[in-house]
Amino acid sequence: MLKKWIRISTEEKFSNPFWTYKLDLCKIPNGKTYEYHYVHTAGSVFIVPVSVEGKILMVNQFRYLIDKFSLEFPGGGLKDGETPIDIARKELIEETGFDGTLKEIGYFVPYNGVSDEICYVFIATDLKPSTSETKDEQEEFELLLLTVEELEEKIIKNEISDGMTLASWMLARKYFHK
Repeated sequence: MLKKWIRISTEEKFSNPFWTYKLDLCKIPNGKTYEYHYVHTAGSVFIVPVSVEGKILMVNQFRYLIDKFSLEFPGGGLKDGETPIDIARKELIEETGFDGTLKEIGYFVPYNGVSDEICYVFIATDLKPSTSETKDEQEEFELLLLTVEELEEKIIKNEISDGMTLASWMLARKYFHK
């Protein structure tokens, strides 16, 4: 039978507004002490926005680390004390200019060997232009409306390669394939 690891201590090595690098000492099942390095976050959200016509609203943006444009669902990180639904609404408005009815449909863990992050996924319906004018200065977006078929074709052609978007779609697609 598999056994859980036991945390002995946690040390914060580095922190910024988005994540904290930590080092835990753990007792592993063979009785030895083991160092585990990881990134702690307060979590994240991704939103699958659906237009009145049933098309899916996606954002295209430049991703510095891969030096490419990336077609994604809107989303963003939480800070301690923030709720997933509040940040989902904030990110939907910031990245698309729309607000709507949000429904949480599940969650996933993006990289459980490296981070303790949990990403909460929402579907947004009843989209209406937002009167709020909030934007992050480093973000610039191109909006695309896609049918389910167009979205899935872009996944097959590897034109959508963002892991968080792919995982979010796996949770959301059952709402579109009935």
